[in-house]
Amino acid sequence: MKLRRTRAARLAVALLSAPMALAPILATPAHAQFGFSGIVFDPTNYAQNVLTAARSLQQITNQITSLQNQAQSLINQARNLASLPYSSLQQLQQSVQRTQQLLSQAQNIAYDVQQIDKVFQQKYGNVSLSASDQQLVADARSRWQNTVGGLQDAMRVQAGVVGNIDTNRAQMSALVGQSQGATGALQATQAGNQLLALQAQQLADLTAVVAANGRAQALQSAEQAAAAEQGREQRRRFLTPGSGYQPANAQMFYGNH
Repeated sequence: MKLRRTRAARLAVALLSAPMALAPILATPAHAQFGFSGIVFDPTNYAQNVLTAARSLQQITNQITSLQNQAQSLINQARNLASLPYSSLQQLQQSVQRTQQLLSQAQNIAYDVQQIDKVFQQKYGNVSLSASDQQLVADARSRWQNTVGGLQDAMRVQAGVVGNIDTNRAQMSALVGQSQGATGALQATQAGNQLLALQAQQLADLTAVVAANGRAQALQSAEQAAAAEQGREQRRRFLTPGSGYQPANAQMFYGNH
């Protein structure tokens, strides 16, 4: 295309220089007759025809340039509308699901408001004065199991989040590469959106760790408070005077003589 434009420009220059070469002829009379064929040459008309042809060539050149610009614009629009040929959604969703499964496997006391209220009312509230010593011991053991289970759950969630780090690293590397190699605005935007999704998944993991650690600490503190209350009740029972010794008849057994 560029070669055609160069040839057209050279032809236009040659045609535009023709009137200068014909200047000696223009000094002759307006009409000249050559030979015996009766052909009449009109220099003025010839010069006008040359100028008209040069303008026509210039217009054609401009039209060709305009078409080239339009074609390039369409190519750029097609690139900007091209979709990103990569998606990290499935991997990110799998990471979130793994963390959710670990949270749903919480032992003894789940992440449920109603269940928490019920268990705390039964196990961590005021010690019943009518509860037997065996019941007090059983409640204390149940609270201890809840604390140990909460600590184990927190460590399991931490391990799951650590396991997601390698997946997140691979996805981050892939998305950054896709963003840098994007051919248009749409691909760059989609790559940026997926990077934001990756950050959201990492924040979800961080939230899960904080929640699991907070649950473990809360259970430990609740156990200590309940143990202190139970200790006071057991101390009260120990210091409360009993009925004392009551004499009773004793029967002695003797062997046969």
